[in-house]
Amino acid sequence: MKVKELRDQGLLELNQRVDNLKKEIFTLRQEKTVSGKSEKPSRFKVAKKEIARIQTILNERKNQDGKKNK
Repeated sequence: MKVKELRDQGLLELNQRVDNLKKEIFTLRQEKTVSGKSEKPSRFKVAKKEIARIQTILNERKNQDGKKNK
């Protein structure tokens, strides 16, 4: 998902997206340990980067709210 699309989403949607991505990483790790290899090893990297993007957006919003209150 692109950053612009993520910025348009609400706080609740972003938090749900992070939870879903973390669950996906968990299942990928389980799959890797059980079978010894993963069908989509590149998906780890993609999911981690998307989580980082979302957390960056959440932190930016949090910092903007703090500046408005001062």
